[in-house]
Amino acid sequence: MGVNLSGRNFIRLLDFTTEEIEYLLKLSKNFKDMKRAGVPHRYLEGKNIVLLFQKTSTRTRCAFEVGGMDLGMGVTYLDPGSSQMGKKESIEDTARVLGRMYDGIEFRGFAQADVEELGANAGVPVWNGLTDAWHPTQMLADVLTMQENFNYDLKGRTVVFMADAANNVARSMMVVCAKLGMNFVGCAPETNWPDAELVEECKAIAAEHGATVKLTADVKEACTGADVIYADVWVSMGDPDEVWAERIKNLEPYRVTKEVMSYANDDAIFLHCLPAFHDTNTVIGAEKAEQFGLTEMEVSDEVFESKQSKVFDEAENRMHTIKAVMYATLK
Repeated sequence: MGVNLSGRNFIRLLDFTTEEIEYLLKLSKNFKDMKRAGVPHRYLEGKNIVLLFQKTSTRTRCAFEVGGMDLGMGVTYLDPGSSQMGKKESIEDTARVLGRMYDGIEFRGFAQADVEELGANAGVPVWNGLTDAWHPTQMLADVLTMQENFNYDLKGRTVVFMADAANNVARSMMVVCAKLGMNFVGCAPETNWPDAELVEECKAIAAEHGATVKLTADVKEACTGADVIYADVWVSMGDPDEVWAERIKNLEPYRVTKEVMSYANDDAIFLHCLPAFHDTNTVIGAEKAEQFGLTEMEVSDEVFESKQSKVFDEAENRMHTIKAVMYATLK
């Protein structure tokens, strides 16, 4: 029996089987091939979606908007100041209103409970564009990028997540690696390890697929023989300014440099969900450089601009994979 995700929410990858994730990845590749070949695919003509953003974003917004329009849908974007959700109107009531006007709802914000409440009450598919707990759409883009670089053979590959292994991207990566039979290594100080309960759950899933989950504070041990080195910002949007000094002190030893990449396999790639502080060509980057004396944070500019860096392929793949999620749940 074929995979059928019609009507499903896409809120966290723990809720999806290996077969369902693989189906979404194959669909993503098909959509990318069609996009590159200029083949129209307005399969969802007449449908409409709404994008609810508490946290702004470049890639997530553009991926949903362009993906939705490519599929023939109308797209409404509501920025943090354009909705009464959670202020004058409860999340439950917002879900019930929007579910009567739209065929699908994307949410990008803070609390995981908010997107789950939307999903429970909207009556139409709800997609998680990011919360403090999970970032499932990013994972599909990351894995598609890995597939493209390793001839679609990821079984037994090793992915190392550097610096903050407890954040939403790292937690999501640990889950998707476990589900797809890849070894996951969280390389971070113990203060930045994911919660033990999730680690044990992922270890059990990984074992079913012949893979492992490991946490270590030793950079050389973690990265030796790795296929993918992954970095993310040390301070997430919405975190208070006061955390910068402590995060930099704790995480600077985990910056991805040429030396770190040299521990990995010769064909290893570098990934980052972006934006990245690899230079001082941003307002915040320049500000923190002046404040802390750092011209690079989670990744060196040398690595970011190297041939091993696949970050812009990865960014493009947000669009193709998000398109697959929308199509699969709305068709």
